[in-house]
Amino acid sequence: MRAILVCIYITMNPAATPPATDSLAAATTSVPRRRIDSDALLQGAPALEIHHAGQTYLLRVTRENKLILTK
Repeated sequence: MRAILVCIYITMNPAATPPATDSLAAATTSVPRRRIDSDALLQGAPALEIHHAGQTYLLRVTRENKLILTK
């Protein structure tokens, strides 16, 4: 089994684009990290697909109410 680290960029403005990678590293040290409730992501569904860099990941809620991200 291998661990997968995923960073999800969510914006309420669909026209906005994520910041460049080098500015993202600088921004995370000076700006508080955004927090979003899992209910807002899942919207009542038991799982959702996340598309990133040409790959599809599955974020799902377990029976123990924990989040699992798989490729």
